[in-house]
Amino acid sequence: MSDTLRDQLLGLGFKAAPKPERKPEARRDGRAPNRQGQPPGKPGGGKPQAHASKPGQARPAQGKPQRQGPHKPRSQEDIDLAKAYAIRAQREKDERIEAERLKQEEARLRREARAKLDELIKDKGLNVPDADIARHFPYGGKIKRIYVTAEQLKALNAGELGVLQQNGRYLLVTAALLAEAEAVFAPSVALKVDPNAPIEDDPYADPKFQVPDDLVW
Repeated sequence: MSDTLRDQLLGLGFKAAPKPERKPEARRDGRAPNRQGQPPGKPGGGKPQAHASKPGQARPAQGKPQRQGPHKPRSQEDIDLAKAYAIRAQREKDERIEAERLKQEEARLRREARAKLDELIKDKGLNVPDADIARHFPYGGKIKRIYVTAEQLKALNAGELGVLQQNGRYLLVTAALLAEAEAVFAPSVALKVDPNAPIEDDPYADPKFQVPDDLVW
């Protein structure tokens, strides 16, 4: 297109064609510079900051566990001692379990024996309501007493009668029933007189050695 024609077109309102944008020249190392003309990898033109730790500050962990020294193997003495402790602990545990089992078994046997005793001596007591002679005897570490008649006192001291303890009460029974009760539950026997024993073995057998009723034991 000649300049004359170009001028005519411009005069008619046509705009000139835009000039092509000039491309940046490639670097010799094959990398294009960034927009600010700075080399890549260094934003802001500054040098990369080194994370140097200040004196006295611990360096950040690198994510790798520190190596620890090898564990010292346990000696045979330590192993034997640990076994001994384990054996003793197990033995003590077994002993506690066995002791508790025996305790429960003993309680069960006592309950059964008391039930048999109650059935055995039911309605067989010889206590007289208006008896006025106190016969004292030791039982359970204390001095107890039962009221009897004169005839019963003689029979009791002769071993023909005996005394049983039942639920806090003292029952006068025959010697034969006393023997049966002793076979069922021996702790129930409160007074069993041996007529051949010396008088000093049972000082309360003689009425003159009776303990006064107003004496507190």
